[in-house]
Formats: sequence, C-alpha cells, structure tokens
Amino acid sequence: MSKAEASFGLGQEFMTYVIGRQFAFCAAHHLNRLPPEHKCSRVHGHTYTVEVQLTSEHLDSADMVCDFGDLDSMGDHIAATLDHRDLNQALTVQPTCERIAEHLYRWCRDNLRAGGLVTAVRVSESPRTWAEYRPGAA
Repeated sequence: MSKAEASFGLGQEFMTYVIGRQFAFCAAHHLNRLPPEHKCSRVHGHTYTVEVQLTSEHLDSADMVCDFGDLDSMGDHIAATLDHRDLNQALTVQPTCERIAEHLYRWCRDNLRAGGLVTAVRVSESPRTWAEYRPGAA
C-alpha cells in the first residue's frame, strides 16, 4: 500500500457510508442580541435549506444506511413547526442558523427511527452561508 493510500484509508476494509437529505422552509426572524442598527436585528425572512446527514459503517438488509422515506417525518416536523412562522416565537432559542441546526439535530436524534445515525444537521439561510451542528467531545 502506498503512503497516499494509507493516508486516505485506501486498501482497508473499513468504510463509512454517508447519506443526506435536504428540506426547505420559509420563515421570518430577527436577532435581538445584535445592536439595533444591525440589519439582522430587524424582522426579515429567508428561504432556509436544511440538510440532515446520517453516517454508518454498515448497510442495512436493503444495502442502505436508511431508507430516505424514513426521513419524511423530519420534513413534516419542519412544515408543521417552522415553515411560514416567526422563528422567534416558534423556537425557545435565538433563531440563528447555528441554533436552528442544533434544534433540528436534537429533534432528529430523539424522533427519527434512524436518529442514532444522524451525525450533522446543516442550515442555510442563503446560497452562500450555512451553519452546521454536529456533536463532539468537549
């Protein structure tokens, strides 16, 4: 095995499978911990994109990390609780992308059948910005 293969884990039997699914919702918010002159301290809206990522070293009996259809309930949750809402009222945290990602990660972990495989949730409020929550050791 070459040094390059070893550094990328090539030639080993260990593999990690990663899948993801995207959802979208529209909502308004304001960030009340910013100075009053900051544009984001005023009420404004975004079309958010949410991506959930699941990771596994093994595939299930259907050769999948999980069936993408098993993630439908996340879309249902987003539609029922965040879509076309004022996020300052819908959430108990400051509605930054970082906090929305953490909120949705915890919902996935606690509510999806494959919640234990969720390794990250990414939230974007524009095509050029995003925040991701993935738990890690402190």
